[in-house]
Amino acid sequence: MAKKIRVLIIDDSASIRQTLTHVLEQDPDIEIMAVASDPFVAARKLLEEIPDVITLDVEMPRMDGITFLRKLMAQRPIPVVMCSSLTEAGSETLIQALEAGAVDVILKSKIGAADSLSDDAIRIREIVKSASHARLTTVRRAAGTIRSASADGPTKKLTADAMLPPPTGRAMAKTTEMVVCVGASTGGTEALRELLEELPANAPGMVIVQHMPEKFTAAFSKRLNGLCEVEVKEAVDGDPVLRGHVLIAPGDKHMLLERQGARYYVSVKTGPLVSRHRPSVDVLFRSAARSAGSNAMGIIMTGMGDDGARGMLEMHEAGAYTVAQDEASSVVFGMPKEAIAKGGVDRILPLDQIAREVLITQQKF
Repeated sequence: MAKKIRVLIIDDSASIRQTLTHVLEQDPDIEIMAVASDPFVAARKLLEEIPDVITLDVEMPRMDGITFLRKLMAQRPIPVVMCSSLTEAGSETLIQALEAGAVDVILKSKIGAADSLSDDAIRIREIVKSASHARLTTVRRAAGTIRSASADGPTKKLTADAMLPPPTGRAMAKTTEMVVCVGASTGGTEALRELLEELPANAPGMVIVQHMPEKFTAAFSKRLNGLCEVEVKEAVDGDPVLRGHVLIAPGDKHMLLERQGARYYVSVKTGPLVSRHRPSVDVLFRSAARSAGSNAMGIIMTGMGDDGARGMLEMHEAGAYTVAQDEASSVVFGMPKEAIAKGGVDRILPLDQIAREVLITQQKF
């Protein structure tokens, strides 16, 4: 029998502990090792046994979750999923949690509303299982993603066809500007920071899908903008793609790359979950294949699942240059692995070489 994923739940709310226990135990691959009402109780349990994953409340009495997370990562790194409220203040706190080493987040509103068979419950179980695959050697350096705990779960897994208009069949004329399209999930927030911090102010225009819920993308974009030479912002429908600017898809919205003449811009839309995500990397990549063709560069980074694999293949077939992050530098080598397996990747690179590859490719335009 396969080893079960053992989870320690830390939350001061008895109802959250009870609901999360019930939801997680519906998966035969997960078992609850223990529950704790605060970090001090949890610390005593950790002396007896080490879990595979910890779910950790942000706000607790005696010691807050961020402080405990930092102590844990300094002493005994374990994959941690944070539990947070969907608020502006909460989103700022979650950015701190990602910097401290958290690999994912579950929204408390989803936990409270979840029954064992709901889409939210299925997504919560997926998040915990995904966290169990995080590479502990890279968690502290390249940690975190935050995603909404909602999915199409047992329903049909939709593809990007649900969002894309019919193809026109028109080849894209070569332009003097390239567009870089990036997709990431688990581990992506810190990996993106490392990538963007290496880019100069005149880097090519970039559009990014990071699996993340609404409100958190605004705080994430603001944080990156303060760290990088390029201008980073949460995308708004109709935003142009410009040199030295980075557009990040807003949480709970899909982002497509569009072209009008020689001008590229983004279309931000509501729509169904695609590859169980909104925003979806496949939606961005497949729109880029149609709108930009060989003028685009595609980059797929750390993350669980296969979102982006089909889109990267279409970009590759349309003449785009495609790069995947390598296994050693990925927190979870899921999305890059799937893209490589489909045959859509031109080159596999460690995280610290991707920015250089972007600039080398830019020189060819």
